[in-house]
Amino acid sequence: MLRGSLSVTSLSGLEEWDEEFDREDAVLFEIAWEVANKVGGIYTVIQTKARLTCEEWGENYFLVGPYMESSVRTQVELIEPCNATLRRTIDKMNSSGCKAYFGRWLIEGSPYVILLDVGFTAWSLDRWKIELWENCSIGVPWFDREANDAVLFGFLTAWLLGEVCTQCDEPPHIVAHFHEWLAGLGLVLCRQRQLPVATIFTTHATLLGRYLCAGSVDFYNKLAEFNVDKEAGDRQIYHRYCLERAAARCAHVFTTVSQITAIEAEHLLKRKPDIVTPNGLNVKKFSAMHEFQNLHAQSKARIQEFVRGHFYGHLDFNLDKTVFLFIAGRYEFSNKGADLFLEALARLNYLLRVNHSEVTIIAFFIMPARTNNFNVETLKGQAVRKQLWDTAQTVKERFGKKLYESLLVGQLPDVSKMLDKEDFTMMKRAIFATQRQCLPPICTHNMLEDSSDPILNCIRRIGLFNSAQDRVKVIFHPEFLSSTSPLLPMDYEEFVRGCHLGVFPSYYEPWGYTPAECTVMGIPSISTNLSGFGCFMEEHIADPSAYGIYILDRRYRGVDESCNQLTSFLFQFCQQSRRQRIIQRNRTERLSDLLDWRYLGRYYVSARHMALAKAFPDTYIYEPQEPTSATGFRYPRPASVPPSPAHSLHSSPHHSEAEDEEEPYDEDLEVEKDRVNIRQPFNLPNRNKNQTVGLPEKN
Repeated sequence: MLRGSLSVTSLSGLEEWDEEFDREDAVLFEIAWEVANKVGGIYTVIQTKARLTCEEWGENYFLVGPYMESSVRTQVELIEPCNATLRRTIDKMNSSGCKAYFGRWLIEGSPYVILLDVGFTAWSLDRWKIELWENCSIGVPWFDREANDAVLFGFLTAWLLGEVCTQCDEPPHIVAHFHEWLAGLGLVLCRQRQLPVATIFTTHATLLGRYLCAGSVDFYNKLAEFNVDKEAGDRQIYHRYCLERAAARCAHVFTTVSQITAIEAEHLLKRKPDIVTPNGLNVKKFSAMHEFQNLHAQSKARIQEFVRGHFYGHLDFNLDKTVFLFIAGRYEFSNKGADLFLEALARLNYLLRVNHSEVTIIAFFIMPARTNNFNVETLKGQAVRKQLWDTAQTVKERFGKKLYESLLVGQLPDVSKMLDKEDFTMMKRAIFATQRQCLPPICTHNMLEDSSDPILNCIRRIGLFNSAQDRVKVIFHPEFLSSTSPLLPMDYEEFVRGCHLGVFPSYYEPWGYTPAECTVMGIPSISTNLSGFGCFMEEHIADPSAYGIYILDRRYRGVDESCNQLTSFLFQFCQQSRRQRIIQRNRTERLSDLLDWRYLGRYYVSARHMALAKAFPDTYIYEPQEPTSATGFRYPRPASVPPSPAHSLHSSPHHSEAEDEEEPYDEDLEVEKDRVNIRQPFNLPNRNKNQTVGLPEKN
């Protein structure tokens, strides 16, 4: 008998789940607006999960997304459909006024993709809107382009799935997995047209939840009190909300990405999720155990070079005692916790100053905003740094040549004659070039809306202007990082590896890929108990902070209390010695197995099995075994050296490295204990790539 809910409280139960079911006559279509079209986090989910899904389903796995020419040129290899049924399906659609493309997405796993050109079919928009209204009573206004795209994409998806069923003599058992409201209409139409398709709908974040949290309401404590129809109408998203709610209610199986989003969906979308499907990553282990530490050192050196240029003329702090913090993601000032982070930085600055700390904090804000170009002063800083480097290299070469010639004739050099007047002139000119009349810039770009920008206005209010007295410096980079940038030529992964701590005090974060990516790269992070990632880690680690995962309480504390807690986390982190930070990074990196798709992908396996059992009860039976809380899969608190001075014998940032050496730390012992607490990755039965696709031919 099917059960209504499956919790993600413990991964330990997964080992006993028997998820082997016959896929020989089953075909999986995964539909999302972000297939080969990067918009946000769903792109990462689908891209990283593709390899595992291809191993599971082989040639019977197809991704469906919109045709975006710019993305297709660089990411998709267009080919002929891989079997006759799909070839007839696509030919029939193309001959009926649609444009559908078939190819391989050039990512790990090389999955098949079917791309539907929504623009080419725009002539059908009005007709399909009328049909949507008559059959589903959902009206979509003409001015909402995103919703119009959702209508076109939904009807095209339903058309594709219906045509596949028509072209087969005996339709296979089709599973159609829809992600987010932009793809959800296709699911609603499949059910309305009674297509023989098992449907799954995954919401990665509810529309109304995102809007409500952005409006500074006590969202989580008032979830049960919201008049959802009124709230959606007041924000002019009622039609979008209806599409999302209809998809959630119509799906055979409804899933969310975290327990916190499951609670939200139950109140806002009026359906309790059947399964929670956490987001994972493809974790790649280095052959050398500490290679990630070497990568951290290399990337940190590159960030230090940027800092030398950015703070030229005011480089009155020791870079070896400088800690790099960062926050990155969509520019949602309150939802992503940028407001709380800035306030905590102001309080941290006060604490460091009154304690006469030698530690300097540089906090990076990587959030894309509207700009028109790089800041001239910022570019000048990098030019001055390069000029200083070139001058130093020139003087070094001349000095080396004179030293070499002196040694050749068997004489010790006369140091007073090694540098002549020309050398001193060059060095003095270089020094004078570093003189600066203004403070180092906060923002690296020229903002189009400087006077109304939330981050800049908050910085003006708290007074963090990168002055010499401030122990906390701020750099706002309102653009995604790129290795081709003339300013900070690093891609995002390199930058994260070079930082010491990621800070993500989000108020609304259904999952949280940014702290997950930090964990996989061995970089400690701060998350919250309102993010899916934070809740997940609290469930599976006895003491998250011991492993470099700091969980901020934003659910049961007020804003001021949460800010004080964040300030405390940051101040404790600043007090750590270099050795303590290395130990903590080792522990953080060991958690990466928890986030591997080879563990978390099995929740998707379960969702598909459940959907097939609901849609085709005569063929499939699904009886999940509920995991029990008695079994483990929890990382214990390490018994050796504490990672944070909060629990250490030393509470001062001034203690010596010699004192640290006396603290016990047995890494091999810790690794062995952690290995016992986490099981080997989940191995799916491989589907032969040459196996015939399970779409029966029509006679």
